[in-house]
Amino acid sequence: MIATPSGELTVNVEVVSTDAKIERGLMYREHLPPNDGMLFLLPIEKDWSFWMHNTLIPLDMFFIDSDWKVVGVVENATPLTDDPRQVPKMSQYVLETKAGFAKRHGFGAETQVRFTPPAQPNGETAP
Repeated sequence: MIATPSGELTVNVEVVSTDAKIERGLMYREHLPPNDGMLFLLPIEKDWSFWMHNTLIPLDMFFIDSDWKVVGVVENATPLTDDPRQVPKMSQYVLETKAGFAKRHGFGAETQVRFTPPAQPNGETAP
């Protein structure tokens, strides 16, 4: 859930947390629905940098601190480039969405985010 000026917004995310999945990210994907994205659960809070190597879709990248507050946004990252994308603040999570998401929803720095892991078949929530 994301707190936007017009209320809470649910974003359907694919969660990645292993090194291999983090490195691959959204590479080679040809389509991303408007309210879907990928959430990177990174192991530590630090100054993270992302690239668009083999990424075919322009993206908005939201860098989120350990308190789930957006600390910076990279909007409309150009596909198929290796230029580093980062913000000048520490983050532990990064949410990638289709480009234009930030403008469409008024979602940017200082926005509060809430991540609710999906329930597992046994009724427990994922880590």
